Amino acid sequence: MRLQNKRVIVTAAASGMGRAGVELFLREGASVAAVDVNSAGLDALAADMKSAGHHVHTVLADLSRPEEMRSSIHDAAAALGGVDVLWAHAGIPGPGGIENLDVAAFDLAMALNVTSAALAAGEVVGHMRKSGGGSIIFTSSISGLMGSMMSPVYSAAKFAVVGLTKSLCQTFAPDNVRVNVVCPGLADTPMKLGFTGRSGDPKEAEANQAKLLAAVPMGRLCKAEEVAHAVLWLASDDASFVTGVALPVDGGFTAR
Repeated sequence: MRLQNKRVIVTAAASGMGRAGVELFLREGASVAAVDVNSAGLDALAADMKSAGHHVHTVLADLSRPEEMRSSIHDAAAALGGVDVLWAHAGIPGPGGIENLDVAAFDLAMALNVTSAALAAGEVVGHMRKSGGGSIIFTSSISGLMGSMMSPVYSAAKFAVVGLTKSLCQTFAPDNVRVNVVCPGLADTPMKLGFTGRSGDPKEAEANQAKLLAAVPMGRLCKAEEVAHAVLWLASDDASFVTGVALPVDGGFTAR
């Protein structure tokens, strides 16, 4: 098992890619703490994992609030007895344009996509030093590698996460802490409609999805499990000399 005896924190863990990661990491031998603002989702995750013969620690926190973000890392670390891996996965699409920009919505997007990632890394690295090292994985997007016409705020935030990765991989290298980032394409998760269907019109959502998929060489949506497997590799000792990498999981979209 690739994460045997590893202690893993996953933020935004109650659904989508985060939940897929929790399930996979438990199967791979890790002890996992799942952090999310969705109490019902965390309860469902814990119940499902118990039925599958696993235990997951749950931490309820609003990651847009800095003090809750900070305390969630330390609460999770206490529950696990330390930390070896952090997947800082929290994020939201944010506003679809910048004309007549809703500044509060912009600030929330930055708080969840960028600030929460920076705070999580800053709080967890001390725990990793005590363990002799670790692996931090952020979630960006193909929109953090190529500008997005449909989601300029999201794109700006996710470019920032890639930049954070490139910087922190150097800062934390002397501590044997690796820092990488996954960059998924459009995925079949609950957040999908936040990009394709902002207007609430199902026909528009369908048309936007078709337009995006036409540019994907593999011609389909990304699966949550596929992103989780990429994170698993980055978290594992198999990637022991890999740091500072922005890894697309996008069916070839960014290879065009």
